[in-house]
Amino acid sequence: AWPAAAAAQDSLLNICMDAKHHKTEPGPEGQLYGQCAPWKENACCTANTSLEAHLDQSYLYNFNWDHCGVMPEKCKRHFIQDTCLYECSPNLGPWIDQTDTSWRKERILHVPLCREDCEQWWEDCQDAATCKVNWHKGWNWTTGTNRCPQGTMCQKFKFVFPTPAALCEQVWSHSYRYTPLRRGSGRCIQMWFDPAQGNPNIAVARYYA
Repeated sequence: AWPAAAAAQDSLLNICMDAKHHKTEPGPEGQLYGQCAPWKENACCTANTSLEAHLDQSYLYNFNWDHCGVMPEKCKRHFIQDTCLYECSPNLGPWIDQTDTSWRKERILHVPLCREDCEQWWEDCQDAATCKVNWHKGWNWTTGTNRCPQGTMCQKFKFVFPTPAALCEQVWSHSYRYTPLRRGSGRCIQMWFDPAQGNPNIAVARYYA
């Protein structure tokens, strides 16, 4: 049974999910833009996807960060980083889950995020504003981009998401799980890492696989 178990484990490592913009297999990209650059040695995203991830009104999902006024840059960079991780990382295999929506067959569920990544995200976004807890659904799309649904009001993140865990877990319907684990523990996924030190998420995926 052991080789079969090893093969099952390997199938969760170094793969791209079946979703809207992902490549079928991970591989090197000459140039990835901006915050997606750490993944360029081995990426599930194309250079064009990495560029679009940084635009305020990107064709990736027509999603508007500024739905409750302009999102501050220090907050927006976390959402860009989150997009880069989602689109580019080949290390999310253990958390890929089947889904059946018009735009993707697979999603990520309960990815264990390192505590610092989650807390910094919350810290930098607490004074930004939003009108919704779950950004995956329930928007008004009549204009072709997401607008706050009728009857909702814009409030600061710190009231919508009272804790870092609330933000990380709820904003993308439990794609992430808040953990008390720290960066460098080898047990949690880092949204932010220095590619010069290598990609720490490879070992994390192997551990959970």
